[in-house]
Amino acid sequence: MKQIVTFDFDNTLSRKDVQDYARSLLSKGIEVWILTSRYDDLHRHKYLHKGTNDDLYSVAYELGIPKEKIRFTCMHNKSEYLHGTNVIWHLDDDYIELNAINRETSVKGISVIGVSYKQKCNKLLNLQE
Repeated sequence: MKQIVTFDFDNTLSRKDVQDYARSLLSKGIEVWILTSRYDDLHRHKYLHKGTNDDLYSVAYELGIPKEKIRFTCMHNKSEYLHGTNVIWHLDDDYIELNAINRETSVKGISVIGVSYKQKCNKLLNLQE
């Protein structure tokens, strides 16, 4: 069975070091999705100061993540989306989201803040450092 992980975008996959990590996972055959609280293009007008999602799409394209593997929660809790999925872990910078994910789903929410996120993620994927 394919291993599936999700990454938040803002302050997570928008970071170069996290992009490098996602790229390494993709090269190992891990299925990488983007799960963001941002509004999708249909609802973008509700969040005008953010502009477009072009920055997100650009990073996804560069990494080889297809648009079909990008999910916008439109400011709903990510735990609602992750509930009942086969996702192994979700990487994020928002402790409120992470706490809800860890409390309400079987997905492991991991904080990107700090130096040990890669080790925690790799351990759950049974990957060697």
